[in-house]
Amino acid sequence: MDLRSDTLFVQATLELAAKGRNSCAPNPPVGCIIVRDGVVLGRGYHRIAGQGHAEVNAIADAGGDIAGATVYVSLEPCAFVGRTPACAQTLVDAGVARVVIGAEDPHPQVAGKGAAMLRQAGIDVRTLDRPEARAMIAGFVSRILRQRPRVVLKSASSLDGAVALASGESQWITGQEARAVVQQLRAQSDAVITGAGTVIADNPQLNVRAAALVEGNLVQPLRVVLDSTLRAPPQSQIFTANTLVVHGLDANAKYAEPTPGPVEYLALANGPRDVASLLQALAERGCNNVLVEAGPKILGSFLQANSSVPLWDEWHCFIAPKVLGSASLSVADFALTKLAAAHSANLLEQTRAGEDVWLRLAPAVS
Repeated sequence: MDLRSDTLFVQATLELAAKGRNSCAPNPPVGCIIVRDGVVLGRGYHRIAGQGHAEVNAIADAGGDIAGATVYVSLEPCAFVGRTPACAQTLVDAGVARVVIGAEDPHPQVAGKGAAMLRQAGIDVRTLDRPEARAMIAGFVSRILRQRPRVVLKSASSLDGAVALASGESQWITGQEARAVVQQLRAQSDAVITGAGTVIADNPQLNVRAAALVEGNLVQPLRVVLDSTLRAPPQSQIFTANTLVVHGLDANAKYAEPTPGPVEYLALANGPRDVASLLQALAERGCNNVLVEAGPKILGSFLQANSSVPLWDEWHCFIAPKVLGSASLSVADFALTKLAAAHSANLLEQTRAGEDVWLRLAPAVS
């Protein structure tokens, strides 16, 4: 089949993969379509880690008989037995004639081995290496190759760069449309990071509440509260569901009072502002994608963590047409003595969310 047709089918597998993006961590989202004689036999995607992979679900959707078919899959079929069988071997056993792959799997146990297994069995294999296929697994790639999740920052500020009044009041600077985008960002994240200051000032839930997103396979993100001295009120809303509290005290330290929901504690030797250690710990927990929804101190920590190798990947900056004045808190709490030391970003996209300006930024790496 020609490259154009192969590309269109792979793009369709990415639409399927996106259905599992909110539920399959620590695995990558993957979609699969099986075609024979121009007829689609089956479709599938990876829903939940530990359950059937995309290829297995597509084979089941096809009724099992896929001999001689072409299999389109957004990510290279796995080549090792984990909690589920190796998908490459499953395709070999099914007698497929051809496999078209959107992107190679970076996992050391796969990384070309799945495609090699298929070729050794006499199956025709084409790897397209599509940028959109790589983008679909960006968080997984980050965790595997950099030992940290893909980090997305979110801020909502006024025209004069304020995120709250000096009193801490910040709800709501931006409008409903911007908050709807944030719901989508949360849904695509395995963890949401905030600080004790935000918990005290806003008492947020930091969960996904939009009905359209909650339906289906959504796994609510882990709430991560950075609380150096355990000063957040234990009865805060954020503690009603699974929460990880990161502090800088003794390893056995806990809140003095019980929390309404399950809370785990993680003590970091240099405290929770040690962003590199924090991200490594979240990667070890299987988090591929992390969203930072926090106040100026924590946002500043991520921006300043390492200027030569940034520890963030994308920044969604919402700017409301409002002015809060001098008695307010700025977006990021850190001080520079020279303009030349300013942190720069590349503008990826500029659009609107209702009345607010929405900037999507990436680190400017020299």
